Amino acid sequence: MSGHSKWHNIQGRKNAQDAKRGKIFQKISRDLYGAAKGGDPDPANNPQLRLIMDKARAANMPKENVQRAIDKATGAGGANYSEITYEGYGPGGVAVMVSALTDNKNRTAAAVRSAFTHAGGELGTTGSVAYNFNRRGYVVVLREELDTDEDTMLMDALDAGAEDMNTEDAAFEIYTEPADLTAVRDALQAKGYELDTAEVTMLPENTTEVPADKTAQYQRLIDELEENDDISDVYEAGVIAED
Repeated sequence: MSGHSKWHNIQGRKNAQDAKRGKIFQKISRDLYGAAKGGDPDPANNPQLRLIMDKARAANMPKENVQRAIDKATGAGGANYSEITYEGYGPGGVAVMVSALTDNKNRTAAAVRSAFTHAGGELGTTGSVAYNFNRRGYVVVLREELDTDEDTMLMDALDAGAEDMNTEDAAFEIYTEPADLTAVRDALQAKGYELDTAEVTMLPENTTEVPADKTAQYQRLIDELEENDDISDVYEAGVIAED
């Protein structure tokens, strides 16, 4: 791996994001969509979907929000949703990819362009930054109250079919081939591990440190994109220096 830690970037904004209930609902909605799209939309026949619906209930997510996410995956409800990817450069020339699921392409394109412009970045053309990102399976196991050391976690991950692992203070980040994600997830769960995250994502091959004088603008860009209901994922190559 390039040394990029998605977990590190996420945790850098976690306190601010946790204060926004909509962020939690948005993540659950993405997970619901992915589970329903990749398997049976009936939770009775889809254990992963049932698990995420349990998380939605625990977070007091409205039932209509849950159903809307599933409807997006199945095409129910009369709306025709399209998956679109946008590419651009944030402040400091940092590569950013945006994955959207929308029923109105013009609305979403305008919102994405506006977010980049507000932050002092610019929307790029197709292929302008995609070459720097690789599609990977990504699993996170939180270390809090986990009675497993790094060597044991690595061996269990490799035995499950994973390719690599990165260790953070609060979490183990496990990387797989996209096609192997489900098998690795199931194998780790069978060993008793509770997974915080198990998803297919895009990870940068090379990263760029965000200039200190542009950090606020960069964070504003990512926040504005993630707060948009049409945006399903934001993939970033930026690294924010620790204070």
